[in-house]
Amino acid sequence: MIDEPYLIRMGRRLSDGLADLETERRDRHRNFILSQQMSDGGFSGREGDSDLYYTSFAVRGLSILGGISPAECDSIGTYLVAHSNDQLGIVDLISWLYSVLAVQASGGPDPFEQAAADWPDQIAERLESVRTDDGGYAKSTEGAYGSTYHSFLVALTYELLGREIPKRNALVQFIFDRQRDDGGFVEIEQMKRSGTNPTAAAVAMLTMFDAMDEELREDVIEFMKAVRSSESGFQANTRIPFADGLSTFTGLLTLQDLQCNDVLKPQQALKFITEWLEFPTGGFRGASWDEQADVEYTFYGLGTLALCGVSANSA
Repeated sequence: MIDEPYLIRMGRRLSDGLADLETERRDRHRNFILSQQMSDGGFSGREGDSDLYYTSFAVRGLSILGGISPAECDSIGTYLVAHSNDQLGIVDLISWLYSVLAVQASGGPDPFEQAAADWPDQIAERLESVRTDDGGYAKSTEGAYGSTYHSFLVALTYELLGREIPKRNALVQFIFDRQRDDGGFVEIEQMKRSGTNPTAAAVAMLTMFDAMDEELREDVIEFMKAVRSSESGFQANTRIPFADGLSTFTGLLTLQDLQCNDVLKPQQALKFITEWLEFPTGGFRGASWDEQADVEYTFYGLGTLALCGVSANSA
């Protein structure tokens, strides 16, 4: 029996964490996300056109801010229906599939209404087409080596399909092989310096597959201490001299999942997010040097607020 998908559980967790967010603050971030919607119903990144990747983050952001309205479901659904899942790469596929399920659950249109009955088999076949000899999954069929990040996306997709991932033990061994002496994990085999985000993806997968143990837990905690920034966030790796919103969200999420609250206190992360990344007009930027908010980093910012258990009086 497959448990509720990771993305669904995390969405509910973050929504609960934002339950006490004051109305005015909630509305300005919701309004920022909606301001990035294009005429075709999709959401833009920083280049101005609708994009499935950013649309997925917009859907996730709206969902944790209180849900997607019927009108929003209709417009986003129209954009999603216009895309054929058999033409999408792995990143766009997971973005599309999650968005479709979220919009459907909120009463929007069903892109699978006219689909072949075996559409889950078709998606699974495409996922396996990027499986690599090292046990992981690459970004495309041209990839010779597995990617920790793309392997995580494939694992999430199988969960959304309600299916077990094939050759799970080979994938677990692939993840183990991505660990380095600093305690963290790398994105691809050739890398020697661990990163916060590959480490978060690795921990999430090992937890999904019930393959975490106490020694691994302690290794990861030591690595997270090394990437803790003086700004009270997390760096992408030990050579990056500043914290960013993505790494702070994934780092804090990982530590909470490992039941470690000593590396970075929630109030410290909250201070970093609100003082350095949150725009008073709505939206979050990626890092202190960034000049622009976008829907992806707004999701990470909101997610960090949720993990911190932000209250109505914290704005």
